This record gives sequence, C-alpha cells and structure tokens, in this order.
Amino acid sequence: MIGNFINNIRKQGLFLKLFLVTLISIVTVSLLTLAITISMSEKLFLQTFSITNGKLLNQMKTNLESYNNIIATGATMMAQNEAIRNYLSSGETDAVNLAIKTYHMTEGMRAIRSNLSAVDVGIMIVGVNGRSYSTDPWYWDISADELMAHPITKETISHPDQILYQLDLRENKENVKEPMLVASKALFDHSTGRIYGTMYVAIRDRDFKPFYANFTSEGNDVVLLNKKGLIVSSSKTEMIGLRDKKLLQEVEDGGKDGDSTYVMGNERIVFSEYLPEFDFYMMNLIDKNAVTGQMVNAKAVTLTIMAIVAISLIIVFLITRKMTKSLRVLVKQMSSIPTGDFDNHVDVTNSSYEVKELGNAFNFMLDSLHDYVDKLMETQKQQRNAELAALQMQINPHFLYNTLASIKFLVQQGNKEKAAGTINSLISLLQNTVSDVHSTIPVSQELESLKHYVYINHVRYGEKIRVNYFVEPESLDYHMPKLILQPFIENAFFHAFNLKDEGRILIMISVQEEQLVCEVVDNGDGMDLDPNLLEEEQLPASKHKRQLFSGIGIRNVDDRIKLLYGERYGINITSKRNEGTQIVVTLPLLKN
Repeated sequence: MIGNFINNIRKQGLFLKLFLVTLISIVTVSLLTLAITISMSEKLFLQTFSITNGKLLNQMKTNLESYNNIIATGATMMAQNEAIRNYLSSGETDAVNLAIKTYHMTEGMRAIRSNLSAVDVGIMIVGVNGRSYSTDPWYWDISADELMAHPITKETISHPDQILYQLDLRENKENVKEPMLVASKALFDHSTGRIYGTMYVAIRDRDFKPFYANFTSEGNDVVLLNKKGLIVSSSKTEMIGLRDKKLLQEVEDGGKDGDSTYVMGNERIVFSEYLPEFDFYMMNLIDKNAVTGQMVNAKAVTLTIMAIVAISLIIVFLITRKMTKSLRVLVKQMSSIPTGDFDNHVDVTNSSYEVKELGNAFNFMLDSLHDYVDKLMETQKQQRNAELAALQMQINPHFLYNTLASIKFLVQQGNKEKAAGTINSLISLLQNTVSDVHSTIPVSQELESLKHYVYINHVRYGEKIRVNYFVEPESLDYHMPKLILQPFIENAFFHAFNLKDEGRILIMISVQEEQLVCEVVDNGDGMDLDPNLLEEEQLPASKHKRQLFSGIGIRNVDDRIKLLYGERYGINITSKRNEGTQIVVTLPLLKN
C-alpha cells in the first residue's frame, strides 16, 4: 500500500513541483508585497506629495495673483478718473451741478465695474465730503457712516499707498455671519498728497474660495493667514476668523515645507507660500493620518491578498493536476508557430479536454491579437490625424496683432470704454482657448466665448453682420468640447458674405431627442455643396483678406466629435445659393 502511494507520487512529480513552486511563490510574493507596500508608501508619500503640492500651490498663487491684478487695475482706473475725484472731494451743493457730477461719476464707476465683471464683487466708494456710492448695496450690507468708523478704513488710511485685504465678519440681515474679504485703497491727489476718498471691493468668501478651494480634498485644507495670525479665508468655513499664533510662528520661523507639526489639534504636514500682493501666507495643511489612512488600508489589503492566494491555490491545484499529461504536446505545437504568423493555429483534435480548451483559447487569442493589431494601427492613424488637427487649434498671431491694433486705435480715439470691453473679451477668449483643449465646458461658457469673439469682430469690422442667440435655458448646464462652434461662426463671418455687405447669423442651441443640438444659420451667399467634402476648401475665397482666430477646419471638428462620442454624432451642413447656410452640430447630453 505504501509502495503504491509512492509510485503515484512519482507519477505526479511534475504536478507536485508546479503546485509547490506556485504555492511558495504566491505566498512569498503576497507577504513581501504587503510589507513593502505599507512601509514604502509612507516613505515615498512625502516626496511625491511635496512635488505635486508645490505645483498646486503655484496654481493657487497664480489664481490669486490674477484676482489681485483685477483689483489693482480697478484701483488705478478709479484714481485716474477725474469725475470720481470731483464727486468725492468737492463741496458742491447746487442740485444741477451735483446731478451732473453724479452722472459722470456713475459712468466712471460703470466702466470700473465692467473691468471687474469676471468676479462677483461689490464696489463702494466713500469721500471725505461724506458722499458715497455702491455698485450693489445689497451685496455688502454696510452704510457709509459705519464704514468710515470701521477698522478697515482706519488701517487703509494709515497705508495710503497700498491695497489692503482685510476680513469683515459682520452679520447680514439674516443675522448670519458671512465672511467678506475686503480690498481697500485710499484715493489721494498725487499733486497735493491729500486723501479725498476710499475705495472698497468686497467679495464673499464663497465667491473667493474657488480661486484655491478646487484643489483641496478630504484631509487637505488651505488657509490664508495674515501677519496677525488671523485666518481670513479657508476651504473650511468654520476656521475663518480664528487666530492661530502657533501656525503663524511655524511659517515665520522658516519651517521646511513638508515638515510635520501639531496644529489645530492634529498632526499635519504644512506647505506654505507667501503672497506679497495680499500680505498673506497661503498654507496647505495635510492631515497626515487621514491621508495615509486613505492611501493604504492595511486590513483591506491583507484580506484581499489572502483571498487572492486562496483562490489562486485552488485554481492552480485543479488545473495543474489535469493539464500536465498533455501539456507538453500543446507546448510543442505552440513553440512551432513562427513569430508573427497569426494564422498558424495549433491542432488540438486528439488532445484532452483541458488542452483543447487551452488550445482553442490560444487560437482565439491569435485571432483577437490579429484584430487588435489591425485596430491599433487604425487607432494610431486616427491619433495622428487628431494630433495634426490639434496643431491647428492654435491662436493665429495675426488675429492678436490686428485686435491689439484695433484697441490701440480706440484708445487713441478716446473710446476707453469700448477699448476696455475689447480687452476684456480678448482676455476671456484667450483664457478659454489656451487651457486644456480636451476638457469639456458648459454651454454657457462656450456661449460667452462666442460672444467675446463676435464682439471683437464687430469692433474690428463693424456691425453689418449681426449675430443673434436663441438658447434654451435647460441646455446651458450641459457640457460640450471647447471650440466646437467657433469655427462655424468664423466661417460665417469671413466666407458667407462675399456678395452681400450685411446679413445676420443665428446661433440656436436646444435639447432635442436626448441630444444637444447646436445650429449656426446665416442668410449669406450660400454655396453648392459637394457631398464628398466637409472642409473650407469648397467655400468661396473671402473678398477681404482677414486674419482668422484659429483656423480650425470643419472636418477636424467633425472628426473630433466622432472620435469622442461615436458616429451617431457630428456635423450636418445644408446650403443654397443666395439663400444662406445652415450647420447643425449634434452632441450627447453631458453633465460634466
């Protein structure tokens, strides 16, 4: 009996060797993986996180500097506005003259508010003569008398050459404390040095947070700390208004970024960046326990590895015992297949069931691999086409030159309001264009970009070609790829009105049959369409040599849509001579 058992073991030598080697390998690798993962993850975390967080802090700093630049521009415009200075400093009591001064002051404030239209703020001015004006009295509920006695004003007057950013924690009408970050600047006459008023730009904390809070996550908080240790803004609202001298001391003592310290009751990793424009410290506080706990769940990893080991051993035991007998035959057939010949299948006619299945799977794998290689080649071709199309999605420098020249001409004419509007449109257009071209944006944002583009063209070429927008409100929150509609507006402007001197372009966006439908219709010259072409090459040459904005081809837009969402979406063009052209773009309904 013992002899028969030994003989059976000998016959199963290959099986036992494979099983034992597999068992030892799986257990060893699993244990080593678990130990190394837990130990090395924490060691590498700080190094990796420091690099990533450095980039995030730079991005946050850039966003905040952009906001400061807007405030500084508004302060400069206000200081240079003679109408505002007269309104705040004169002692005029005549009703007619006062009304005239009030009118001119209001026009100046309207231009300044337009410069700040990119952010939701409230602007208020108070003069030494007791007069005041607010662009939005309901935004910041405070009277001129209260403001004149407020510590914000006292601090501002003591630093007349600076823009100061200070926190206001007054209660609103609902008796709820709503943090306000107030940018204030003393207005003074440079010739006499006399202060004639004060400018205040207030922004709610919930409107200010997006400049940095979009980069935070659970256990990853950002605070803005002034030189007095007061938290003036934070991704956590409950921290605003608190003072933390220890946190301020940690920064002022020159602590190294990435060091761990106990602040606010927890061990936190601190990264900091000084913002000279605000005179704030921007601090990124990482809850070490929360972050490392999310990074590696030792219990879950252990249970997962144990389950994988158990399942693997069972499968290896069952399959190895049945397949070892005829495995060599299959291996021999497989090894005889020439490299790269996907049509040379193995013969499993007289093999066991397991080997037949493996052989059939191998043959199926060859067929799938063949198909995959073909699809990969096609995908690479499409990728190359997409890359070539992406190269065209760049701003034509001549467009910038000519637009800037138009702005210069407006300034020389003294049309500052229109020049400012053109600059704002160009800035918004550039911001939308140079960001990630693969991301999607809401229809409302794409519509704003179109309006800015149309505004610039009207400034440059006049308003003979009018543009009207008909957009369903429910479609504004749906997302679409960037720069989808701009090429069609561009073509309509520069190709549709060669024979006619004026006309109309309609932009219609709606939701139809579970699709986002965008239409661009003009009543221009029209054209005879070649069904084999979907490119500007069949459009007539423009009678004016105008520099385009980007030069994105219609076919590139169509290929881009089909590559992203499938063949059911894309572009359809209809046109008739002397009647106009209609372009219909269909997209899926996307919320993000």
